[in-house]
Amino acid sequence: MTASFSLGRPAFVYSLLMALAMAVVVGTALGFQYIGGYIPCALCLLQRQPYYYGIPVALLGAVASAVGLPNWIARAFLLAAGILMVVGAGMGVYHAGVEWQFWVGPATCSTTAGSMTQNAGDLLGELNSIKGPSCTDAALRVLGLSFAGWNVIASIVLAAFAFIGVRKSA
Repeated sequence: MTASFSLGRPAFVYSLLMALAMAVVVGTALGFQYIGGYIPCALCLLQRQPYYYGIPVALLGAVASAVGLPNWIARAFLLAAGILMVVGAGMGVYHAGVEWQFWVGPATCSTTAGSMTQNAGDLLGELNSIKGPSCTDAALRVLGLSFAGWNVIASIVLAAFAFIGVRKSA
Protein backbone atom coordinates (compact mmCIF):
# COMPACT_ATOMS: atom_id res chain seq x y z
CA MET A 1 0.00 0.00 0.00
CA THR A 2 1.33 3.42 -0.90
CA ALA A 3 0.16 6.57 0.81
CA SER A 4 -0.64 9.49 -1.44
CA PHE A 5 -1.08 13.13 -0.49
CA SER A 6 -4.66 14.21 -1.23
CA LEU A 7 -6.53 17.34 -0.16
CA GLY A 8 -9.62 16.65 -2.25
CA ARG A 9 -11.03 13.85 -0.11
CA PRO A 10 -14.34 14.66 1.62
CA ALA A 11 -12.93 13.52 4.96
CA PHE A 12 -10.16 16.10 4.67
CA VAL A 13 -12.54 18.94 3.83
CA TYR A 14 -15.08 18.06 6.54
CA SER A 15 -12.39 17.51 9.18
CA LEU A 16 -10.62 20.77 8.43
CA LEU A 17 -13.86 22.76 8.35
CA MET A 18 -14.95 21.08 11.58
CA ALA A 19 -11.72 22.08 13.33
CA LEU A 20 -12.00 25.66 12.04
CA ALA A 21 -15.65 25.97 13.11
CA MET A 22 -14.88 24.61 16.59
CA ALA A 23 -11.99 27.07 16.88
CA VAL A 24 -14.33 29.93 15.94
CA VAL A 25 -16.90 28.89 18.57
CA VAL A 26 -14.41 28.52 21.41
CA GLY A 27 -12.56 31.62 20.21
CA THR A 28 -15.79 33.58 20.44
CA ALA A 29 -16.25 32.39 24.03
CA LEU A 30 -12.69 33.42 24.84
CA GLY A 31 -13.34 36.78 23.19
CA PHE A 32 -16.39 37.38 25.37
CA GLN A 33 -14.23 36.52 28.37
CA TYR A 34 -11.05 38.47 27.64
CA ILE A 35 -12.36 41.32 25.50
CA GLY A 36 -15.95 41.61 26.72
CA GLY A 37 -15.17 41.02 30.40
CA TYR A 38 -17.70 38.21 30.92
CA ILE A 39 -16.22 36.01 33.65
CA PRO A 40 -17.12 32.35 32.96
CA CYS A 41 -18.62 30.17 35.67
CA ALA A 42 -17.41 26.64 36.39
CA LEU A 43 -19.92 25.07 33.96
CA CYS A 44 -18.98 27.55 31.24
CA LEU A 45 -15.37 26.46 31.54
CA LEU A 46 -16.36 22.78 31.41
CA GLN A 47 -18.37 23.34 28.23
CA ARG A 48 -15.21 24.49 26.46
CA GLN A 49 -13.43 21.17 26.99
CA PRO A 50 -15.16 19.26 24.15
CA TYR A 51 -13.88 22.00 21.84
CA TYR A 52 -10.36 21.87 23.27
CA TYR A 53 -10.28 18.10 22.69
CA GLY A 54 -12.27 18.17 19.46
CA ILE A 55 -10.11 20.64 17.55
CA PRO A 56 -6.97 18.47 17.59
CA VAL A 57 -9.05 15.33 16.95
CA ALA A 58 -10.60 16.90 13.84
CA LEU A 59 -7.18 18.14 12.72
CA LEU A 60 -5.82 14.60 13.08
CA GLY A 61 -8.65 13.47 10.80
CA ALA A 62 -7.65 16.09 8.24
CA VAL A 63 -4.00 15.06 8.42
CA ALA A 64 -4.89 11.36 8.15
CA SER A 65 -6.93 12.07 5.05
CA ALA A 66 -4.36 14.43 3.53
CA VAL A 67 -1.49 11.94 3.80
CA GLY A 68 -3.61 9.19 2.27
CA LEU A 69 -4.14 6.92 5.26
CA PRO A 70 -7.08 4.53 4.96
CA ASN A 71 -10.34 6.45 4.82
CA TRP A 72 -11.74 4.77 7.93
CA ILE A 73 -9.06 6.45 10.06
CA ALA A 74 -10.03 9.97 9.01
CA ARG A 75 -13.71 9.06 9.37
CA ALA A 76 -13.07 7.74 12.89
CA PHE A 77 -11.44 11.02 13.93
CA LEU A 78 -14.32 12.99 12.41
CA LEU A 79 -16.82 10.74 14.18
CA ALA A 80 -14.99 11.26 17.49
CA ALA A 81 -15.14 15.04 16.99
CA GLY A 82 -18.88 14.77 16.33
CA ILE A 83 -19.38 12.71 19.47
CA LEU A 84 -17.48 15.34 21.46
CA MET A 85 -19.91 17.94 20.15
CA VAL A 86 -22.85 15.78 21.29
CA VAL A 87 -21.24 15.72 24.74
CA GLY A 88 -20.84 19.51 24.53
CA ALA A 89 -24.52 19.89 23.66
CA GLY A 90 -25.45 17.77 26.66
CA MET A 91 -23.30 19.92 28.91
CA GLY A 92 -24.97 23.03 27.51
CA VAL A 93 -28.45 21.60 28.13
CA TYR A 94 -27.43 20.82 31.71
CA HIS A 95 -26.06 24.32 32.24
CA ALA A 96 -29.11 26.00 30.66
CA GLY A 97 -31.31 23.90 32.95
CA VAL A 98 -29.35 25.15 35.94
CA GLU A 99 -29.81 28.74 34.75
CA TRP A 100 -33.57 28.25 34.37
CA GLN A 101 -33.68 26.51 37.79
CA PHE A 102 -34.97 23.24 36.30
CA TRP A 103 -32.42 21.43 38.48
CA VAL A 104 -29.68 22.28 40.94
CA GLY A 105 -26.17 22.89 39.68
CA PRO A 106 -22.99 21.64 41.28
CA ALA A 107 -21.82 23.12 44.57
CA THR A 108 -18.82 24.71 42.81
CA CYS A 109 -21.23 27.11 41.09
CA SER A 110 -22.64 28.80 44.17
CA THR A 111 -20.26 31.73 44.54
CA THR A 112 -20.08 35.08 42.82
CA ALA A 113 -17.21 37.19 41.53
CA GLY A 114 -18.58 40.42 42.94
CA SER A 115 -15.85 40.60 45.57
CA MET A 116 -13.01 41.29 43.13
CA THR A 117 -10.71 44.03 44.26
CA GLN A 118 -9.48 47.00 42.34
CA ASN A 119 -6.40 47.15 44.59
CA ALA A 120 -3.47 45.74 42.63
CA GLY A 121 -1.47 45.18 45.81
CA ASP A 122 -4.10 42.77 47.13
CA LEU A 123 -4.76 41.08 43.78
CA LEU A 124 -2.31 38.22 44.32
CA GLY A 125 -3.74 37.60 47.78
CA GLU A 126 -7.25 37.26 46.39
CA LEU A 127 -6.45 34.88 43.53
CA ASN A 128 -7.13 31.83 45.68
CA SER A 129 -10.27 33.20 47.29
CA ILE A 130 -12.18 34.62 44.30
CA LYS A 131 -14.37 32.18 42.41
CA GLY A 132 -16.25 32.57 39.15
CA PRO A 133 -19.84 33.75 39.04
CA SER A 134 -22.78 31.54 39.94
CA CYS A 135 -23.85 29.06 37.27
CA THR A 136 -27.47 29.93 37.97
CA ASP A 137 -27.15 33.47 36.62
CA ALA A 138 -26.84 33.94 32.86
CA ALA A 139 -24.30 36.69 32.24
CA LEU A 140 -25.98 37.68 28.97
CA ARG A 141 -29.01 36.60 26.98
CA VAL A 142 -29.20 37.14 23.23
CA LEU A 143 -32.56 36.37 21.60
CA GLY A 144 -33.59 34.74 24.89
CA LEU A 145 -30.64 32.33 24.98
CA SER A 146 -27.67 32.44 27.34
CA PHE A 147 -24.15 31.43 26.36
CA ALA A 148 -25.07 27.88 27.43
CA GLY A 149 -28.11 27.89 25.15
CA TRP A 150 -26.08 29.13 22.19
CA ASN A 151 -23.50 26.44 22.93
CA VAL A 152 -26.24 23.81 22.62
CA ILE A 153 -27.15 25.12 19.18
CA ALA A 154 -23.53 25.40 18.03
CA SER A 155 -22.70 21.92 19.34
CA ILE A 156 -25.70 20.31 17.65
CA VAL A 157 -24.92 22.00 14.33
CA LEU A 158 -21.27 20.95 14.54
CA ALA A 159 -22.17 17.38 15.52
CA ALA A 160 -24.57 17.15 12.57
CA PHE A 161 -21.88 18.54 10.26
CA ALA A 162 -19.40 15.94 11.50
CA PHE A 163 -21.87 13.07 11.08
CA ILE A 164 -22.75 14.25 7.56
CA GLY A 165 -19.03 14.36 6.82
CA VAL A 166 -18.58 10.80 8.09
CA ARG A 167 -21.42 9.63 5.84
CA LYS A 168 -20.24 11.56 2.76
CA SER A 169 -16.70 10.26 3.25
CA ALA A 170 -17.78 6.63 3.06
